[in-house]
Amino acid sequence: MERKLKQLFDYQKFAGNRELQQVIDSVHARYTARELALEDMEMVAAAGTPDIKDQKKNGDR
Repeated sequence: MERKLKQLFDYQKFAGNRELQQVIDSVHARYTARELALEDMEMVAAAGTPDIKDQKKNGDR
């Protein structure tokens, strides 16, 4: 399974693709890397939000 996923998502196959590079470049131009302020970190949920699963079960979302 792992080998199959690597084959499906292998970026090297697309590294020379001009259209893909244009998309990558346009995204890089729109978004810059920056350090998050403490206020911004309150909104980040890198591991997901456990309450969303419960809300879907209850029909809230």
